[in-house]
Amino acid sequence: MKAIWTKKAAVVMLAGTIITGSTGCGSINMTTDDSGLVQASKQGSVKMLSNSDVVGQDTNDKLEKIENLIDKNFYFEDEEQAKQDGIIKGYMEGLDDPYSVYYTAEEYAEFMEDTEGEYVGVGVQLSQNAETKVITVVKVFDGPAAEAGIQAEDIITKVDGEDITTQDIDSVVDKVRGKEGTDVTIEVYRGADASDHEYTMPRRKVENPTVEYKMLEDNIGYVAVSSFYEVTADQYIAAVKDLESQGMEGLVVDLRDNGGGLLDIAVDMLDFMLPAGKIVYTEDKDGNVTSEYTSTNEEQFTKPLAVLVNGYSASASEIFAGAIKDYEAGTLVGTNTYGKGIVQRMFPLDDGSAIKLTIAKYFTPNGNDIHKVGIKPAIEVELDVEAYRDSKGEKDNQLDAAMDEILKQLGKEAKHGTEKNTADEKNEE
Repeated sequence: MKAIWTKKAAVVMLAGTIITGSTGCGSINMTTDDSGLVQASKQGSVKMLSNSDVVGQDTNDKLEKIENLIDKNFYFEDEEQAKQDGIIKGYMEGLDDPYSVYYTAEEYAEFMEDTEGEYVGVGVQLSQNAETKVITVVKVFDGPAAEAGIQAEDIITKVDGEDITTQDIDSVVDKVRGKEGTDVTIEVYRGADASDHEYTMPRRKVENPTVEYKMLEDNIGYVAVSSFYEVTADQYIAAVKDLESQGMEGLVVDLRDNGGGLLDIAVDMLDFMLPAGKIVYTEDKDGNVTSEYTSTNEEQFTKPLAVLVNGYSASASEIFAGAIKDYEAGTLVGTNTYGKGIVQRMFPLDDGSAIKLTIAKYFTPNGNDIHKVGIKPAIEVELDVEAYRDSKGEKDNQLDAAMDEILKQLGKEAKHGTEKNTADEKNEE
């Protein structure tokens, strides 16, 4: 069972920035989480920042003076490429948009690798509280971190002796990742015993399982989707079909803590679940529709359905949940989703680096703009974190509420006695 939290925070796997793919505009398109869509194009380039028509002459003069001061006074050795990358990163930061960023060639290569569901790291899923910057271990996969002793709910405080408590999660991910076979030391604070723990472990290839499933009582199927990677749609569809072969009468899809992934994969999964029609569409700053995704009539899931969401459900998860809600194909249960409804496009550059720019918003089938709003479940249930933690995930009142909803749809008596609030439909959007 997944470690579930109710704080709103961006979720990023140690696989790196999570991507979501889309099509259109004659380019290779993707989406990312830090929670939203990123369309990647093979075309495009940027001028060198030293060119005066990109930055002003005053800025160029200032950079030259700073460079002279560094040459004369800086104690340590400096690396020219690192300085150039820093200039470009700072240039992008000047846009005042946390989702428009610059990737070095190495970072971009890792970014692209992440969609495969396998990466070189230690095998943990992290989240960062947007206000406090605290980085928490949400889930530990099979791999070096689990073998070393890192646990869900641990708070990361240091990586290789460096204090990371004020750093962005992407920077921390970069520090934890590295060359296969090298060691990384991670220090965590564990609230369970109110003490610090230090673990040294080797980096190695880790497979990120994206779909887990089982049959619950009363023939209710349960499928947990942790992210939307290339392998996820096939795994998801196979899981649902296997549960149907076992006599499944209703289904719970768990998207809690799912920060996103490949949009094309979410679309494929929704095509399996929905009747023919619109799944999601995007608009640019002028209100022009730039892309639209639809489902076919080939397959449709018609059994009772509940979808679990929380404040960590973002991007592709919100596309999935929003479409299910708009089509009234199932009931959303849990807490309000993250609320990331803007689109970024990835522009690879000639040297292997890339920039990511916010270019559009996406909308649910009914035209709902969920950016900074999220999606409110029809049945709102706050997770009983203490009971969940003490039972190591066995007592999950949100899942109980979803199961009761399935039983209700089946015309059966609810068994779990969960406390739940049905959202006012007038205020749901």
